Amino acid sequence: MFILLYAAFGKFRQAGLVLTIVPLALFGGMLALNLRGMTLNVSSAVGFIALFGVAIQNGVIMISHINGLRKDGMPLLKAVSDGTRHRFRPILMTATVAILGLLPASLATGIGSDVQRPLATVIVYGLMFSTIITLFALPVFYYMIENKAEKSKKESEYENK
Repeated sequence: MFILLYAAFGKFRQAGLVLTIVPLALFGGMLALNLRGMTLNVSSAVGFIALFGVAIQNGVIMISHINGLRKDGMPLLKAVSDGTRHRFRPILMTATVAILGLLPASLATGIGSDVQRPLATVIVYGLMFSTIITLFALPVFYYMIENKAEKSKKESEYENK
């Protein structure tokens, strides 16, 4: 996974930044299982796999758009704010469709729901948590990391003169 993200972004720090969403999504899914009194089983593990895929997809959408704005010559802060604003709706819609589609399965109590309920619970509540992180925390972390990288690059250029 890390290698694919590195190939997409070309920077270790950005690939690592996108992967920081995974433990936070894991936390959201495990918290949901705990609050609903469910256990970690094969069904919920499959839900975690799907959750990680959607969470990383949303992170890639955000970071790649911000990178595109920066390649066009936009300053870091403006690229982060505009990129976040431009990708807010697509990321929110991706998560909302998955959440609304699986919410009935998450709340089901009928015959056969014992298998689908943990999977849907992990995806629904984990995606709620990871989407909030992607929309609000990921741009902040991106700015902090890239700002630090720019400062260290300028310092090293200054020392080499």
